[in-house]
Amino acid sequence: MKTATSLQQMQSSYIREILSAASDSNVISLAGGLPDQATFPIDLMQPTLIKLAEMPEVFQYEQTAGYAPLLTFLSGYFSLPENHDALVCTGSQQGLDLLARAYINPGDSIVMESPGYLGAMQVFGLVQANILTVSQTKNGPDLEALEHHFATQSPKLFYAVPDFHNPTGVCWSLETRKKVAALCLQYQVTLVEDAPYRELRFSGDTQPYVSQFCPDCSIVLRSFSKIASPGMRLGVVTGQSQFIQPMIKVKQGADLHTSVPMQVLLLGLLQHEGFAKHLARMRQLYQSRYEVLYTQLREQLPAGCTVSPVNGGMFVWVTLPACDPFALAAQMLAHGVAVVPSPVFYPANSDQIQPGLRLNFTNSTEEALIRAVSCLSQTLKAFLTV
Repeated sequence: MKTATSLQQMQSSYIREILSAASDSNVISLAGGLPDQATFPIDLMQPTLIKLAEMPEVFQYEQTAGYAPLLTFLSGYFSLPENHDALVCTGSQQGLDLLARAYINPGDSIVMESPGYLGAMQVFGLVQANILTVSQTKNGPDLEALEHHFATQSPKLFYAVPDFHNPTGVCWSLETRKKVAALCLQYQVTLVEDAPYRELRFSGDTQPYVSQFCPDCSIVLRSFSKIASPGMRLGVVTGQSQFIQPMIKVKQGADLHTSVPMQVLLLGLLQHEGFAKHLARMRQLYQSRYEVLYTQLREQLPAGCTVSPVNGGMFVWVTLPACDPFALAAQMLAHGVAVVPSPVFYPANSDQIQPGLRLNFTNSTEEALIRAVSCLSQTLKAFLTV
């Protein structure tokens, strides 16, 4: 049976593929966006895990939107406006997929940051969207280019990761947040704010959600994979009720509802008195690893390479002189270090591709990060002189 045209046109995930090779115990992987499994709050979840054995009702079918007590809790936890609803998804990635299937027709224009999140490009590719891109600055997207797209292309939505962007680590300034919200309101473009790394800020002042400035013109994707565990596969989509209801209809045809026992487990975790301390310890651990990686990169990268500081998240972005990032990544892997080359974060037909690497710092020890940067530096010096 022949596969669908949309699937034939979609590129596979380089990151998922390289993680297979990077699973070798002899490889230091800076490739995946993986939290350290030592941070999984299993001890905080244990009381609820035990309690689940006495709750047979949560092993029954549930309403598609989610486990009612969790939905009630999340409404207060995120201070949702009265006209907003929440939909619990099998990871925030499913939320993005439901949104795309509910709203995007083949050929519809959408806007993304460039470089941008590979998983979003895959989702929008499957629904055959026309992906328009705007380049990144240190404060967020190029606002002039963004307004040009809004004014001339009438896109349905602008998908963005304002807090510790994947892959660049950029965190939008307050001015940029307000301006983007104003543009979305002016041109009636729905903002899709993806916020999987927001809770991982370890320095600097917390910025408001961009959607706070355009609440009825936005949809927010939130993930619990980074602060609880990826294996739980839990995320939540919030927005105006009229935005969420079509997505619920799509989910009914996708998987009926997200795992109820996992939702109960998440609720118990979020309500646990030790959860705030868990987050604080996680941020402290990630900050120490980031500082080691950033310091080593600043000291060892050869001329022509740059790395920008971040205040949180899971990634740093290294820009390189003109070269083939795929060939460099292959050499790095041969030397025992896995990295992700920049072209995978751009649409296939992009003319904006800049040589670079995305490096993850959350799932490697400080010792491993030091060894990885040493390998990267030596490989780069040889690679760039060929």
